[in-house]
Amino acid sequence: MEVVIRSGALRELLVALHAHEVDVVLSNSPARRDTETPWHSHLLAEQPVALVGVPAWKKKRLSFPRDFREVPVILPSMESNIRAAFDRLTVAAGVRPRILAEVDDMAMLRLLACEGEGLALVPPVVVRDEIEDGVLMETHRIPQIHETFYAITPSRRFPNALVGELVSRKAEMAKN
Repeated sequence: MEVVIRSGALRELLVALHAHEVDVVLSNSPARRDTETPWHSHLLAEQPVALVGVPAWKKKRLSFPRDFREVPVILPSMESNIRAAFDRLTVAAGVRPRILAEVDDMAMLRLLACEGEGLALVPPVVVRDEIEDGVLMETHRIPQIHETFYAITPSRRFPNALVGELVSRKAEMAKN
């Protein structure tokens, strides 16, 4: 068995899935389903989301979202589901944080958080090593926001058995 991993925009990856160039697409959002593209979005996992920053940020004892007027933040780009949820929470609280950067790459969010200029919105699993090393700290867990992960598969007469087994196994693990 050969495993090839590609990254790209969801639209591009779904085109490849439709053309039978790939067997599964992993995404943090489900695919829209219609008669032309009958995708199946299998929820694999949900991760909590938090604001993380260098230890000095923890000492400021800010309350989220109330104290976040003008707090510098590093956020995922506007296409991100967690960004949309974050924006809804701050707007509902009448708060407007100062956006230092909008980034569509979790590795870059991690690097910018380590610079210490602001708090980054990420699933803590993305910065697990930095948290364990004390470089970053989780300053605010945001229970209203979760990052989701999906395996997107097409409707096929002869589906890939290995992909089906992996998705089924992961679904069973998620239940337990």
